[in-house]
Amino acid sequence: MIVAGVMSGTSADGVNVALVKFPHAPSKARTSFDLIGHSEYPFPAPVRRTILQLMNSQSARVADLAQLNFLLGHLYADAVQKTLRRFRSKVDLVGCHGQTLYHQGTAQKFLGRALAVTWQTGEGAVMASRLGVPVVSDFRPADMAAGGKGAPLVPFLDYALFRDSRAGRIVQNIGGIANLTAIPAGTRANQVLAFDTGPGNMVIDALAQRFFHKPYDRDGKIAAKGRVLTSVVDEILKAPFFRSRPPRTAGREEFGQEFVKRFVRQCGRAGTADTVATATALTSASIAQAIRKFVITPRSKFRDFLASGGGTRNSTLMSMLNRDLGKLGLRVHTTDEFGLPSEAKEAAAFALLAYETWHRRPSNVLSATGALRAAILGKISYA
Repeated sequence: MIVAGVMSGTSADGVNVALVKFPHAPSKARTSFDLIGHSEYPFPAPVRRTILQLMNSQSARVADLAQLNFLLGHLYADAVQKTLRRFRSKVDLVGCHGQTLYHQGTAQKFLGRALAVTWQTGEGAVMASRLGVPVVSDFRPADMAAGGKGAPLVPFLDYALFRDSRAGRIVQNIGGIANLTAIPAGTRANQVLAFDTGPGNMVIDALAQRFFHKPYDRDGKIAAKGRVLTSVVDEILKAPFFRSRPPRTAGREEFGQEFVKRFVRQCGRAGTADTVATATALTSASIAQAIRKFVITPRSKFRDFLASGGGTRNSTLMSMLNRDLGKLGLRVHTTDEFGLPSEAKEAAAFALLAYETWHRRPSNVLSATGALRAAILGKISYA
């Protein structure tokens, strides 16, 4: 069975597609799959601008939201079709995370009722019609209905692929938001710890766009020219989010436009390169602090740190992580070294989650999301 996993993250920079081959018969051996190939397609600039506006706007028009939902369905279908042609493959099922517009993992009062809510957009029915196969989408709500925060969901793949009987591993994705999965040696799936550590590329990207009219800091070259304002990083890390214990989630609600405005004010008269360098240092320092405060214990045997996501292409960030995590006794790798390309990992995760859903098996990790029970994730749109 060939499943296409489709992912577009909080950076809203584009669509990642991974083609994954699974055995047709349902099996408990969830690590039994092969990556056929993966591709990445940037969003056209007007599409990315619209997505970012609708993520942050307090006055988004309902018509815009509805049209974006259908547009993304077509763009995701385009991306899958291009990937199938590139690798001369067919597909039996699609798993699509969709584009997160809003995520509030903690309940807040709305019209007299406390609600935790989420919204991933990208119409599954459009994809199913275009591709001629079933599509599993909208994975988060089922976990939230079971009392969870709806994220992170990728720990299901992290545990399946990267657990080790002898050494603990920390698997860190650095997308728009950074999140980790800590897998102690020889542990069971629902004993892993997973949570969002804070901003990944989100603040760096916003500053690169604001000051240099670039979508991101390619290879960390801007940050490499700047000086880190350590006092700013230290002050931000005192904020309630960074002190809160897992499970916890984050998004543009925490680290979007309003956060960036405050961050620039905190940097004062610093040069633009210094401001980007400081944002890069914040990502590294927040990851290291989260590991030090919530993961490593006197008895833990964590040895390897496996990074994935767009942040792995930022050599300045990776250098900072080597320095900050080396102090904790961790060796920094990318998931490429362990058999899964870092750019493909999250898309492959949603291929795996869709495969589990198709076989009516739950795939939320309770210790990661805080859910009260196992849940079969996603909604199926039939062709």
